[in-house]
Amino acid sequence: MSLPAFQLPPSHDAALAPKLHLYTAATPNGHKVSLLLEELRAAYSDAPELAYDYSVLDISTNIQKSAAFLAINPNGRIPALVDDNHAGHNVFESASILLWLTEQYDKENKFWFSDPLLKSKALSWIFFAHGGVGPMQGQANHFFRFAPEKIPYGIKRYQDETARLYSVLEDGLKAGKGEYLVGDKYSVVDMNVWPWVRVHEFAGVDVSPFPLVAAWLQRIDGRPGTANALQVPLRPAPK
Repeated sequence: MSLPAFQLPPSHDAALAPKLHLYTAATPNGHKVSLLLEELRAAYSDAPELAYDYSVLDISTNIQKSAAFLAINPNGRIPALVDDNHAGHNVFESASILLWLTEQYDKENKFWFSDPLLKSKALSWIFFAHGGVGPMQGQANHFFRFAPEKIPYGIKRYQDETARLYSVLEDGLKAGKGEYLVGDKYSVVDMNVWPWVRVHEFAGVDVSPFPLVAAWLQRIDGRPGTANALQVPLRPAPK
């Protein structure tokens, strides 16, 4: 089974050959990476090494389990990245891709941190989201939307846990000026969790008890880079 052809993002400069190749889908984990790629492209507009394209995998067909994709990500999950600036180096797991792109291409730490204490806080929040928000909200999605039978215990368990995790995000925003999670600036930390919280309604979780989180959602949604990123690829309307 061959992988789908690459497409060019809205921000692409036709004069540049893509060097970064993203395998993705219209999911929160996929959009994490497109958020950072679009922000990096805007922040370092004279950096040809940041030109990228993307291949959309229809995960409902299990193409992510094909031999062609397993050669890129042995775990058979999106997203994955191939970096031709580094001899076709493969990177998988969304947070790992974010950290790779930041370390290699955000030379001025516009979306990362040079201070070791802020860097430690950033990593703590990234691991919190990667091990908590994504898996728990993913289970809420499953039991609320996709389970072949409605199991009230499963729905309540994972919706309640997702809401609890949102309360942790609320407290994290309170610790600063209330705008972003670390260092009072928009960073990879926010990009790593925002795509999940953005689709809270799909999981049946209410954000109104968390006013700072609700404002944070709108703040990031209003960024030009976010508008471009959400087209890579475009998420269909929920049914």
